[in-house]
This record gives sequence, structure tokens and C-alpha cells, in this order.
Amino acid sequence: MKVAIVVQRYGADVNGGAELHARYIAEHLKRHVEVEVLTTCARDYITWRNELPEGVESVHGVPVRRFPVARERDPREFGRHSERVFTAAHSLNDELAWLDAEGPASPALVAYIRQQAAAFDFFIFFSFRYYHAFHGARAVADKAILVPTAERDEALGLGLFAPVFRGVRAIMYNSFEERALIQQVSGNHAVPGVVVGVGSEVPSRTDPERFRQRHGMYDRFAVYVGRIDENKGCAELFTFFQTYARMEPDGLSLVLIGHPVIPIPDHPRIRHLGFVSDEDKFDAIAAADLLVMPSYFESLSMVALEAWALGKPVLANGRCDVLKGQSIRSNAGLYYTGIEEFVEALRTLGDQRGLAAALGANGREYFRRHYAWPVIERSYTDMLDRLTRDAGAARPGMEPWPGWWARRRRTLPPAREVVQQLPAGPVLKTERDRGRPSRPRPQSRGTDRRGPERRGPSSPRDRQPKAAVPPAREASADRTRPKPANPAPAHRDRPRPDGRPPQRGGRRRRPGPGGRRP
Repeated sequence: MKVAIVVQRYGADVNGGAELHARYIAEHLKRHVEVEVLTTCARDYITWRNELPEGVESVHGVPVRRFPVARERDPREFGRHSERVFTAAHSLNDELAWLDAEGPASPALVAYIRQQAAAFDFFIFFSFRYYHAFHGARAVADKAILVPTAERDEALGLGLFAPVFRGVRAIMYNSFEERALIQQVSGNHAVPGVVVGVGSEVPSRTDPERFRQRHGMYDRFAVYVGRIDENKGCAELFTFFQTYARMEPDGLSLVLIGHPVIPIPDHPRIRHLGFVSDEDKFDAIAAADLLVMPSYFESLSMVALEAWALGKPVLANGRCDVLKGQSIRSNAGLYYTGIEEFVEALRTLGDQRGLAAALGANGREYFRRHYAWPVIERSYTDMLDRLTRDAGAARPGMEPWPGWWARRRRTLPPAREVVQQLPAGPVLKTERDRGRPSRPRPQSRGTDRRGPERRGPSSPRDRQPKAAVPPAREASADRTRPKPANPAPAHRDRPRPDGRPPQRGGRRRRPGPGGRRP
């Protein structure tokens, strides 16, 4: 069996989320089938400039065939097209113009896919929103497997993608939340699909002390790993952390690993290390008390999985359905939806080391059960075998293009409104949980055991941290957050970050520096 991995960029030094995901899958899938990667000559995801040579090369033993990008991206042109399709009624042609402007537009790559369709049994396309995945999947729909890497952003509401979600042979989802979003927006329930995610090349041994000595980091700290960008929630993270630092003068520091796109505050407890080696990254996570994930939009957080693989808890942005759902299902992290909850959760994880260790142990088991490479590889090979067996079965196929006039009628709604109308919240029940024996648990007064499978965003203010229990069950979100064995009222006796006095009840903490509460 020969399989093509089709992705917008590819290389040993290309570390974008979807691109790294594609490389990991290619390198592990080659143990089972013949693999060839089809990609562009671009290295930079902003400009899509052709920087790598056209033709075939080998990357970690995988043949990689590169095709030129027709033109670089013009950010102003792309911004104009985005404003039109995201905020106003528009036409299918407007959406196609947006797709071309986003890039990387490589007609040569799509032409090769069409011409060489018979040479491959299947094409695995990464990232639904890009030119290569849209046009490539339409060109070989009966052999197309899609890894959408979809987030809850406006692009998901564009009308041109729903037929692709319905027309491919199969979809490999990153998370249950991603699957729920795509099924809601496209109605593709009949398309074979599995939630599989991706593993990671986590080393068998790390050396926290090596990291501390190399960087002179001897204080306890939380670590952030990734692009330091407002779109990743980092600006809000800086505001929240500086409030925490004022309230907890002896608390955790914050270590940042990654390329900065926004200014980093000049703060004695914020340390930026820049881009580091994989060895250094894993040593840093192992040395940290916890990983913080402030992003609002993720289809799957690979660095959160890496932290759990190393037995570290995660503090996640609860406004990201995927991160919130993973935290609940794994019982390996806390989440926040505002500054008060961030401060209290970070304080809890810093002060209660037993709780943090229990959450980390849950995370390690969650990773082993669902994201170890044998599990991931088996999910892909099982899907390939299933599609091969069902090769002669009847299926709808890709819907044809609308006519000339239909493509030009401005009857499509603003994509932003489409996404805003989609159900929100984490998926609390999954097929992984069904059939697993549940353990008796005390029911909190006022808690309804019969919660729906998918709930809207809610605040964890009434769900104080609980004693960590074995991972992921079908309970409601209100009862899957870990609590300490002797819980204290987390919000009643703490000074509030916005300057308001504590709620009645509980002891008052001493004022912050200077006699004033932050």
C-alpha cells in the first residue's frame, strides 16, 4: 500500500503544529506502508515564499516531493478578503478568492495529485483550510483522508468547506470537540471518522537538573511552550500572571519557550529563553511545576500531551473547548475562564504539591492510554484497512461545483455568524468512556448526574479543586475537576484581583505590598 501525506510545509526544522503533526504521522506510518510526502517549497507560513528547492529529497528516511508556490501571500489583500467573507454576506467566488489569497497556492502540487492518483492508494491531507487540502481532496475524493486540524475560528464557517467534509473517504479528528464542530457545520455524520490525535517523540529520560544549571533557573516555575503571540493568548497570560505575581510575592515564576511575535514584559519573574532544542524543551517541562496553555483556539495541544506524558499538570484556558475537554476527560489539569480563576488555580497548583503530582500521574496514564504511538499507529492502519475493504461500497462522493451564476450570488452568510451559532463547550461523554465500568462517587448536593453530552461554557467557580481520582469518566464537568482532600473555599477567603474585598466567610489574607490589595 502506498500513501501520500499532503501538507502545506514540511521539514525537520518546520515546527508548526499541523506540519509537525504531519511529519510525525509520516515517520511512524512508514513502518506499515510506503509513504511519500507531497508539499510546497515554502518555509515561512506568513509569506509562503519559495525557499526550499523544488524536487525530491529525503527527510528522516521519508521521500519528500516539493512543488513551487505560485505567488507569495499579500497580508493586506488577504485581510480584505477575510473581512468580506467573515463579516458580510458573500458568494462562493468570494470564498475561493479568500482561499487563493490565504495560500499557499500551488497549482503544480494539485496537478501532480490529479495526474498521479492511480499511483497512490490513499492521500492523507492535513489542514482543511488551505489550498492544497481543498483542491487536492476534491481532485481525488475517493482516495482522500482528511486530518482537518480545525479550530473554532471563522474559517470553519465558510460554505466551501462543508462539501469537502461530506465528500472525503474518511476523517481523522484531533479531538472530540473538533469532531462535534465539523459535524455540526457540515452534517457529515455518515463519513467514517475516528478521534485519534497524534503522539509525540517524548524522550524516555529527561534531566530537570541539566535544564536548571544550563539556564540558571533554580526557582519553581510554570512553563509556556509555543509561539508567543496574542492569537495564542499570551498577552492575556502576561496580564494575568503579573497580577498573580503581585498577590503571591513568593510564588511561581513564568518561563517562556518559543519565538516572540509580541513584546514580552520586563518582569523579574518572567524569563524568556527563545527557541530551544527538543532536549532543552523536555528538560524544561520536566523541571517545571506545571505547563500553562493560554490559547483560545486549538484542535489539539501537542505540548499539553507532552506535559502529561512527563507527569506534569496543565493549567488551560477554559474558553478553549478542546483544552477544557481534555482537562476534564484526563482529570490531569485545571482550567480558568478569567483572571480570578487563573490566579486561584495557579496558586492551588503551586501550593498543593500532592494535588499537582496526582494530576500529573493522571496525565501520564491518559497519554499512555490514548496517545502512545502504538495506539496512534493502530488507529491509522485500522482506518486504511477499513477503507480498503469497503472500496466497492456505494458512497455519495464529492458534490459537484455549483453553476456559473450560483457561484456568484452573494447569498452565503458571514462566516463569523455561522461559527457563533455552533454549540460550544467540551464533549463530556465519548465512545472511549462508554462501556468502561464507573466507580461509585459521592454526589455533590445540587449536582445533576444527567448532564448532556455537550455543554456550553461554564465557570469553575463553583467547582473547587478536588482530590485527584482515576482519569476520565462520564460525569458532568462539575464533578470531574480535581479537589484537595480538605478543600478550602477558594474564592471566598482570597483577595480578588480586581481590588474588590473578599466575599464574606473565611479568613482574610494580609494586604499586598504597600498595604493595598492588587
